[in-house]
Amino acid sequence: MGEFSSTTVAILQTLSKRAVQGQGGLLTGQDPATYNTADPLRLWIIQLGVIIMMAQLLGLILGKIRQPRVIAEILGGILLGPTVFGRIPGFTNHIFPPSSLPYLSLTANIGLCLFLFIIGLEIDTGIIKRNARLSIAVSLAGVLLPFGVGCGTSVLVYRHLIDPSTDFRYFMLFIGVSFSITAFPVLCRILAALKLLDTTVGLIVLSAGVANDVIGWTLLALAVSFVNATSNLTALWTFLTCFAYTLLLLFPVKWALLWLARRTASTIHGPTMFYMTVVMLVLWASAFFTDIIGVNAIFGAFVVGVIVPRDGGISIAFVEKLEDMVQIIFIPLYFTISGLNTDLGLIDTGTAWGFVFAIATLDFSGKFTGCTLSSRALGFSWREATTVGSLMTCKGLVELIVLNVGLSAHILTRQVFSMFVLESLILTFMTTPLVNLIYPPKYRTFGLGAGTAPTPTDDETREKYISDASEHVDGEGWRYRFSVVLDEFRHMPGIMALTKLVLPPTSEDAVSGVMKPHKTSVNALRLLEFSERASSMMKVTMTEKLLSTDPLMGVFKMFGEQSHMSISASLSVVSHNEWAYAVADHAERHGSQLILIPWIPPTLSSTADSSEPGAKPELNPFDTFFGLSSKDNSRSTLYSHFVRGVFRHSKTDVALFVDMVDNAGTNGQQHVVLPFFGGPDDRLALELVVQLCNNPRVSATVIRVGRQAVIARPEPVVMDRKLEVEGGAPVFSSLTFPDTVYGKPNTAYFLQSDMADDLTWSRFASPTFEKDSHSQLRSALSRIEFTSIPHTLPLHALVQHVKQLREGPRRVLVVAGRSMRLFRADVVDELKQLMEEQRCTGHESDMVRRTIGDVAAAFVLGASVNGVIVVQAVEDRVVEV
Repeated sequence: MGEFSSTTVAILQTLSKRAVQGQGGLLTGQDPATYNTADPLRLWIIQLGVIIMMAQLLGLILGKIRQPRVIAEILGGILLGPTVFGRIPGFTNHIFPPSSLPYLSLTANIGLCLFLFIIGLEIDTGIIKRNARLSIAVSLAGVLLPFGVGCGTSVLVYRHLIDPSTDFRYFMLFIGVSFSITAFPVLCRILAALKLLDTTVGLIVLSAGVANDVIGWTLLALAVSFVNATSNLTALWTFLTCFAYTLLLLFPVKWALLWLARRTASTIHGPTMFYMTVVMLVLWASAFFTDIIGVNAIFGAFVVGVIVPRDGGISIAFVEKLEDMVQIIFIPLYFTISGLNTDLGLIDTGTAWGFVFAIATLDFSGKFTGCTLSSRALGFSWREATTVGSLMTCKGLVELIVLNVGLSAHILTRQVFSMFVLESLILTFMTTPLVNLIYPPKYRTFGLGAGTAPTPTDDETREKYISDASEHVDGEGWRYRFSVVLDEFRHMPGIMALTKLVLPPTSEDAVSGVMKPHKTSVNALRLLEFSERASSMMKVTMTEKLLSTDPLMGVFKMFGEQSHMSISASLSVVSHNEWAYAVADHAERHGSQLILIPWIPPTLSSTADSSEPGAKPELNPFDTFFGLSSKDNSRSTLYSHFVRGVFRHSKTDVALFVDMVDNAGTNGQQHVVLPFFGGPDDRLALELVVQLCNNPRVSATVIRVGRQAVIARPEPVVMDRKLEVEGGAPVFSSLTFPDTVYGKPNTAYFLQSDMADDLTWSRFASPTFEKDSHSQLRSALSRIEFTSIPHTLPLHALVQHVKQLREGPRRVLVVAGRSMRLFRADVVDELKQLMEEQRCTGHESDMVRRTIGDVAAAFVLGASVNGVIVVQAVEDRVVEV
């Protein structure tokens, strides 16, 4: 009978033989930690509290050096065992008395079955199919060579450390399996932490890890069947029975589960309660059957996870419902059981320590060599191949499961078990720093992920691809390649309104009468938050399915079809702190000329709704305790940090649409107001306004602040794109006229900026330029009024002007540059006065000002406009955020 069944029977026998003990509580003077077989829950809760707090504390510490959570859980189990805390007099007998361990073990094994079920759900055979040649070659090399090295190592270990009464064949089999295994769940999380998921290395490691996982569990089932059998014939029958049962699950039962999922509409609305009940019954029935035939219960749970349908995101939904309880409670319990069996004090001689380092070296060498050479033979560079080899050496939880099975079967002694646990800890700990050393970001190449555009890997091609983004089409200075950010439904109206505005009007073919598509191209980047949860990892490996089923992407694609524009889709699953980097990198890799982002300011969207699903990223309470996180983690605050991060890190021009949530469309008459203070952001804003007015339904008023409008200036002289600034550095501008670097407010600095402002203004406001320009640009300029106001209280004057425009039937939008560093008059005091007049003070108002700048904040907080577009030119790299 298997371990799971034996433990359950032992507990029932213990309860039937013991008399019922007193149920007195703390008030009667009874120690609540005293073990009571009639009421084991009290001590179990104490044990659980100690285990979880130890795992969380170590996870916080090790997380700062980017180590996976499993390291903290393994180390926590070892510390609570006889190695450290067990040496404290009375600790083990009081907290983990031997008589209580069967209950703890039963709970841990239940959790282990659920965890293996989740691992089975994570297995996506589509990854293997898409990269069959690569994944099979690397995974076979990563299993066969380590298995052979493990078998050779077992000879030496057996002769010196194992009792001769132990069958050598079984010992060799277990050591070979432990050497050949790779911890796929831990590997996925390391790839995510190191941002390797969408690289060529990440893709091959994911596919090879899946194949390696399947082979590893098959080998473990074979090893267990041999160990539990009384003879070779029995072992053969056990293995054949297990094989036949697996085929039964993989075909008839899998088809039945898919039929039931469709019949109950679980593929449309997620798994129903009835469907989940059926799957849970199949799970425990399968675990029971594999346990009683002599194969561990975890194998049955694993196979059921593999056969659960992937249609409609059913597998992801199952993981989301189970993973938190399993990760927080059950897995730390299992590691503690392992830790109680691990005594590093048994490694008390030089010979024993020599064996530990020999085992670790041989295990690493076998896996590293096999995976590296096979990757190199498939055409990867030596740097990429060695990175694949380093990642595949990760052990973690999976090897620990193998070792615990061997210990329960009395194949391993406690000393050898402790040696291998330490070896597993060392190899898992080495993975992250080793990969960082071998494969730093500057050497990484990106593969073709699902739904993503091809990315150049060659430096010359990549440079040309990116440089095209700075070139203006037809000499107009207008943008035609956009990156659009999609994150949640509440931002969809804003991003669609902004995209609609920047599109040129469609034209009808004179012959066919069919609307011509825009030459504009839009790449929509769907952002999903990545966390430590397994469901996040599954989303990374299922991007193709998610792109085709994601509701936000579906809505935006339909909007694109209705607007006759070309849309390509990408999906990025990264932590919330990495969203800004993901957007900036995506825009650069796709040659975008302008990034479009929506934002709903906090004064119009209450922060009280931040409890909605997906409203804010996962936060560690210990971070708050130690003062490591922001004081305000509301939805609006977190999103404003993201927006400011895009402004700071982007190497592409950015346009932010501040959605005032007035539910007004973009098909009616639109009037745009641009306050022109000067500087690169305002010059970009002026070019954008001219592009917007290419649409016949859009008119504009451009107001120059502090200087008289230049309306009769000769045509501007085209300046060289490289401008030497006195006391500064050369600057390359993506605008028509270059500007100086920010941060040196000397006289020459302001003069150069004023000259660039005058030239840009005259380019569009000069009647001579309008006369000589082509018809499309003349048409746009004819809908723009150029005027000026003095710089005395300019914000009040601008707000009053916009309020007057709002009295008409037109929709009023404001376009403003984010930075005012080159405007000589200080408007900060005026903005504060305006905010007090509008009673807009406090944290939210300050957040708005920091996010969008002083000028745009004046309109958002005081003018009640329909919307505000805030732009930042790529030159402004030093704006305070």
